[in-house]
Amino acid sequence: MTDETKTAEAFAPAGGETAAKAGGETASGLPTEEVARLSDEIVGALKTVYDPEIPADIYELGLIYKVDIADDRTVTVDMTLTTPNCPSAQELPIMVENAVSSVAGVGPVTVNIVWDPPWDQSRMSDEARTTLNMW
Repeated sequence: MTDETKTAEAFAPAGGETAAKAGGETASGLPTEEVARLSDEIVGALKTVYDPEIPADIYELGLIYKVDIADDRTVTVDMTLTTPNCPSAQELPIMVENAVSSVAGVGPVTVNIVWDPPWDQSRMSDEARTTLNMW
């Protein structure tokens, strides 16, 4: 990660942290409050995206690995799927791109599908486990 990018780690539904320096700005100059707002609203948007075959949102399922917000407001999302053979592999990245793009103040959005580390059920939140009755 460079100084030009703030990272909101999304490995857990608790959301992520952003790199901030004294004075209320991130390393690249966006106000800390703006990065926090964008991060919160992006997570909210991601929680509206559901895998068509699973009644839990992709964020709570642990499919979102990383969200980077660049100083020009470009957003890059690294996500995975439950399996490489996921029937929704074509539509989910488009749904994520559309959801994140709907957040006010977000620039262009890129969604990358990554396979490392592979997804497993330990990445699910307690909320997803409750919804799916997977304890």
